[in-house]
Amino acid sequence: MITRATVRKKERWEYLSRGPRIAWDAIVRGQHRFTYDQMPMVIRGMSLAGRANLLRSGLNLAYRRLKPWGWPLHMQIELTSFCDLECPVCPTGTGELTRSAKSIDVDLFEGVMKEAGPYLLTLSLWAWGEPLLHKKLDRILEITQRYPAVSLLSTNGQTLNHPRVQDALRRFPPTYLIVAIDGLCDETNSVYRRGARLAPALEGVRALAGWKRETGAALPVLHCRFMAMRQNEHELPRLRAFAEQAGFDMVSIRSLSIIDSVEQPHRDLVPVSSLLKAYDYKDGERVRRSDFVCQHAFSFPSVLADGTVVACEQDFNGHDAYGVISRENTLSKVWRSAHASTVRRTIKHHPEDYSFCRNCPYADRPISSCSFDSYELRPVEL
Repeated sequence: MITRATVRKKERWEYLSRGPRIAWDAIVRGQHRFTYDQMPMVIRGMSLAGRANLLRSGLNLAYRRLKPWGWPLHMQIELTSFCDLECPVCPTGTGELTRSAKSIDVDLFEGVMKEAGPYLLTLSLWAWGEPLLHKKLDRILEITQRYPAVSLLSTNGQTLNHPRVQDALRRFPPTYLIVAIDGLCDETNSVYRRGARLAPALEGVRALAGWKRETGAALPVLHCRFMAMRQNEHELPRLRAFAEQAGFDMVSIRSLSIIDSVEQPHRDLVPVSSLLKAYDYKDGERVRRSDFVCQHAFSFPSVLADGTVVACEQDFNGHDAYGVISRENTLSKVWRSAHASTVRRTIKHHPEDYSFCRNCPYADRPISSCSFDSYELRPVEL
């Protein structure tokens, strides 16, 4: 039987074997190229501190240190904890998100970025709410642009055609603007994106695509993300033409993940084609793996809208948080705290103690990426 300890040892050697090439690119050339969820990415002009942190964090991952040697390489920051849709496999849509509806305070966001921003490779600007509903989106994006991280902003697109949103995205474009399109007509799209219409999303994409053509702007990369499910899998042959006509730069196809919730709504949406399923099934039950080793707790924290820092975004109510950021309790103190080390120790050795680990959407996947296919419609320039 393959154990987590065996996987950790194998993975450690894989990390260490890649170290010389990564170190050469970072230290000598000041850059780091990588692929993240099917998206090509590059960090250029890395500071000396950023280069050192990349190497320290790589070693930290290899050894799964309870008290990290470096800053996170990736971070997710929740801009809002509320949404205008009611998706059936999302704690916000199902009402299981018990935190109060809140937009992240801009000063809190700025403070987090001052600490971690210089070291990040990627910054995901969403979690369990719709980020475009943040009334100070322009300030959030302006702060983000001060730092070298590849920024990702994911949206359901329902306010993408709003002048306020368009202005913010043009003045301070994120690296990738990911628009969730889960059906090529309102009927199929709204099975999962309950309450959604395609029109505002597509109008917003076309407006940004036209602006990019007129100005020669490379960013944002307009990314159509299609989640393959039972109700829309028949539309996949037409997806490329649909995305090209809408003005997208690239398309990725994602499989449907579970969350720390009841599984029946998820099962009702699982596609028929085995090629599109996120998990293997036997007798109608998801096949569970015993060899998964978590990375999130050691390199990829999430900051919720109220300043709560969690090991993984799947802890969506912050039940087992590292701590809460405040003026006195900075991100650095929370990230390196004794309590955070205790949480990491549990995730490393006894993940079954946490419900969000027992129902981890990544653990039982045959592949590590949530997206399993992608293609560029136009050259992606970063």
